[in-house]
Amino acid sequence: MFSSLFSRALDPASVDLDTLAAAVKSGEAAVVDVRESNEFAAGHIPGAVSHPLSRFDPGKLPADKPVILICQAGGRSRTALDKAHAAGRRDVKHYPGGMSQWRMRGGAVA
Repeated sequence: MFSSLFSRALDPASVDLDTLAAAVKSGEAAVVDVRESNEFAAGHIPGAVSHPLSRFDPGKLPADKPVILICQAGGRSRTALDKAHAAGRRDVKHYPGGMSQWRMRGGAVA
């Protein structure tokens, strides 16, 4: 299911809120939060892993499933996405709405 949702985004580098929510619910994608550790500790998507942009290494991204990157408002996740793509990872996308939009739309926060 997720792979078909993953491929239909208007911007091929991003996912929309529905796709992110479906991925979180199903576990079909790894959610990687690129905000700094203190931001992650203040609230993150349940099941997300912390991988701050300041220490971002595409080689350390989960390799067993597609990856969705998230930050606060989309800028840092896009930067991390560019680094992941430059490293050859094509199964990585980002959520441009960030945690701001996730929270505003009622997404669960741990």
